[in-house]
Amino acid sequence: MSSAESPAVASAEAVSASTQAPAAAQQQAAGNQANNNNNADPNNTSLYVGELDPSVTEAMLFEIFNMIGPVASIRVCRDAVTRRSLGYAYVNFLNAADGERAMEQLNYSLIRNRPCRIMWSQRDPALRRTGQGNIFIKNLDAGIDNKALHDTFAAFGNILSCKVATNDTGSLGYGFVHYETAEAAEAAIKHVNGMLLNDKKVYVGHHIPRKERQAKIEESRAKFTNVYCKNVDPEVTDEQFEKLFTNYGKITSCVLQRDDDGKSKGFGFVNFEDHEEAQKAVDELHDSDFHGQKLFVARAQKKSEREEELRRSYEAAKNEKLAKFQGVNLYLKNIPESYDDERLREEFAPFGTITSCKIMRAPSGVSRGFGFVCYSVPEEANKAVSEMNGKMLDNRPLYVALAQRKDVRRQQLEAQIMQRNQLRLQQQAAAQGMGYPGPGMYYPQPGAFPGQPGGMVPRPRYAPAGMMPQGMPMAPYGQPGQFPAGMMPQGYRPARPPRGAPNAAGGPAPPAGARPPAGVNGAPRPAGQPVPGQPMPRGPGARPAGRPQEVAGQPGTLTAAALAKASPEEQKQMLGEAIYPKVAASQPELAGKLTGMILELPVTELLHLLEEQEALDAKVNEALEVLKEYQQNETTPDGETEAPKTEA
Repeated sequence: MSSAESPAVASAEAVSASTQAPAAAQQQAAGNQANNNNNADPNNTSLYVGELDPSVTEAMLFEIFNMIGPVASIRVCRDAVTRRSLGYAYVNFLNAADGERAMEQLNYSLIRNRPCRIMWSQRDPALRRTGQGNIFIKNLDAGIDNKALHDTFAAFGNILSCKVATNDTGSLGYGFVHYETAEAAEAAIKHVNGMLLNDKKVYVGHHIPRKERQAKIEESRAKFTNVYCKNVDPEVTDEQFEKLFTNYGKITSCVLQRDDDGKSKGFGFVNFEDHEEAQKAVDELHDSDFHGQKLFVARAQKKSEREEELRRSYEAAKNEKLAKFQGVNLYLKNIPESYDDERLREEFAPFGTITSCKIMRAPSGVSRGFGFVCYSVPEEANKAVSEMNGKMLDNRPLYVALAQRKDVRRQQLEAQIMQRNQLRLQQQAAAQGMGYPGPGMYYPQPGAFPGQPGGMVPRPRYAPAGMMPQGMPMAPYGQPGQFPAGMMPQGYRPARPPRGAPNAAGGPAPPAGARPPAGVNGAPRPAGQPVPGQPMPRGPGARPAGRPQEVAGQPGTLTAAALAKASPEEQKQMLGEAIYPKVAASQPELAGKLTGMILELPVTELLHLLEEQEALDAKVNEALEVLKEYQQNETTPDGETEAPKTEA
């Protein structure tokens, strides 16, 4: 907020009652506070809960608000793509009386060590946009928070919204109070403007919309009189510094900033009587030499204004750079270690004019296996991608794609994870009680790794209703496979049909306490029939379960030649068998899920991950972080969010 508005001069009566509201207003405070909730729409049972920590979920809010009364629904509003909390929620009670009690008892209470802000949900935005009854308070003490501000101004009428502006460091020294009526706002301005709150005189006035306020700020900036000067030689005295500016007009104040020891900091301020004089000093002294140093002279700015200008210039330069290299910068992976910049340039030169070509290297000079090639026009870059992606260089397939920022790649990965999980939920609903594997699950092929039971079908697929999910272990002759020590495969969760649901044959479910048929856990079995959860009996020539089994046609090691002969599905399978043990070494419990997520990458990138353990570890950490975020946000049923509430 701007500080362009000048505080009104306090009256003698206001100053004498500096630390408290007038007695009459205090007597009205309790009644008005009690009426704050009673004035709400009796049909409105929805509360807005703001200032929430990003980690707050619907379950946490339900535990808190359900103590007040029965809650109809709760929604924490989240970003539609990332599913991150937007910091506010809506709580719907079954009746308005419970909402009133919630405001009385829970407003400004701590949730995850942060005071929440509760008010009635205003579905009509017209009330907020008109600004009627909205007041602005500035020069607030840092110790005044939302609750203290609300308690101070509740004496004058029903408050719809109350907020102290803050940043990461604390209060910004100003706030807003939105009253239900314009009369209440006028009363607050009349009684509080010019008073002392925590020994600081505050200014209270009508809120001015940002557009109007910005126009006034720009007008005041255009007529500046205060000048900032830096790069001043430390040996320059105050008299010499002031004499430098006296030739341009009448000076009302001049100061050269010094530290506690009296040493010059090299900058100062000069305030002229007229704007024209200040502008003339800036025009003639900027970049001039003074005592052997080139001066910087410009209009004096607030720190917040300078930071905003620097941020805008940085964003503009960043966007310009992105636009310049959009569609022309290529990212290369799996580059042979023997290649240098010149040899890489020779490979890509036939496709167009190369403006830059670089292989990234470690501080020791060793190639890191990836680099960038930038063309002059997008058409050349697209041609290079189509021709060079997957090309064999020193028996290694090269990965070529358009370069992307890390945040863009992360958003794409999160979107892919969301799509897969939504598809999983739909297929699970269609499975009608069948078991299903976890999201993105990868099951290794039989005999691929020590300790894996034979007969494991490796493809992570989902089964339609009435069919065995692919990825379930199958014993010889189509009988269900067995798992060591009675364990189910990781990520497999059998779903239980509800009581009374029809069984697979179409008949009704057996009554409670009925004896299960043979083959069901806990029922007697014919002699020689295997029991689920126990190892299959082995003949004299059976292999131990802990030794890998050889599969016909399966190569001993993954080679580019074998990969080239395989179909796309087989390529993913072969790569999954190679990646799975590497992932299991660091994340044994989540190896199946993480491998399934990593296998969504292109084949050339998967080959690079097999070659570079550091790159694989980084990709595993990235997938693990995305998986954790999804699991935290899994409680929300869909991606819809409420529109953000406009604050006063």
